[in-house]
Amino acid sequence: MYIHRALEPHIVELVQEYPVITLVGPRQSGKTTMAKHLFPSYTYVNLEDPQTRLFASEDLNGFFHQYGTHLIIDEVQHVPEVLSKIQVLVDEHAQESGQFILTGSQEMQSGGIVAQSLAGRTAIFTVLPLSLAELREAGEPILDRDSQLLRGFMPRVYQTQTSRVFDYYAGYVATYVQRDIKMVTAIQDELVFQKFLVLLSGRVGSLLNYTSLANDLGVSRQTVERWTSLLTSSHIIHLLPPWFPSRTSSIVKTPKVYFHDTGVASMLLGIESKDQMMRDPLRGSLFENLIVMEALKQRVNMHRPPNLYFFRNSSGLEVDLLYQKQRMLIPYEIKSSEQFHKDQFASLEKFRKAYPSHLHETEQGGLMYAGHDSCTFSGYRVTPFELAGDLFG
Repeated sequence: MYIHRALEPHIVELVQEYPVITLVGPRQSGKTTMAKHLFPSYTYVNLEDPQTRLFASEDLNGFFHQYGTHLIIDEVQHVPEVLSKIQVLVDEHAQESGQFILTGSQEMQSGGIVAQSLAGRTAIFTVLPLSLAELREAGEPILDRDSQLLRGFMPRVYQTQTSRVFDYYAGYVATYVQRDIKMVTAIQDELVFQKFLVLLSGRVGSLLNYTSLANDLGVSRQTVERWTSLLTSSHIIHLLPPWFPSRTSSIVKTPKVYFHDTGVASMLLGIESKDQMMRDPLRGSLFENLIVMEALKQRVNMHRPPNLYFFRNSSGLEVDLLYQKQRMLIPYEIKSSEQFHKDQFASLEKFRKAYPSHLHETEQGGLMYAGHDSCTFSGYRVTPFELAGDLFG
């Protein structure tokens, strides 16, 4: 079963304007499937295949002579020299759009190099795991909070309808995450890196403290920073930046860490069942992770900058998510409870009083929660989690 992606109309539009379209994102997020679906007449080659990779590496001219244009090149990061040749080819036929569709799983290998080699010649799209809105459009039932956190959002989980979700994500981390990282940098102790992944999952929704992680792992802060950068570039984790109105020292300026897929985070935490999720002390943090990612997916799927932040100051005032719209802020709180009450809006009220000149004039913000009813409470929107992404369009 093919699940249509919200990015499709934007890709179809820009392929008429650019000679190259580049799709980046985590492994198995649906880049190749979407490329083949949108461009069925294009020839497909995968540079992860050893023979194809060797052909492209040793005989670039022969490679492109054989395959020509109107070509999908999968995992282009394996042979960066391909990009230089594509630059030459598209410049020779500058008026022809849609000559190449490129995909890459590692932005540090693909997105960054592509942006430099094909500047002005390619439109770059980030393909993240499925959103709740995409699942709704596909007719997939939205699960209850705890089941959805476990199941995550990787397309293959839904295409195969597997019941062995924990095993899928365990294999995903072992096969893709750790292998891809090792392709980019030398990992001296794989067990330490595995522990690093587990420690990060335990810090979901928390401030990213490099020194604390380094101390817990027995490695240098620089190593933790490097590993974090690699996971961010690989679209395994996302760092949510803080918002601060000035350079005042009373505002936290450290990002918070989230995983792009709650299924990955749940597996790393060892959570295998709904009953276990219900009892886990990190369930609230994982739910916050889900909501933040829904907001991010909505922005990315619209091919727009995220414009998403959080707020925290030294006095204890915190707002889970800030959406900057038309340069003004819309604050949101995230609660994993299935009921809401007035105390959950206290931080929003305090933030509005502290920074009135930064707030959006017509949209007051509100609460996103694990219940199923939409309503308005004291001027704030109350939104069930399955509709959370719709707020960020």
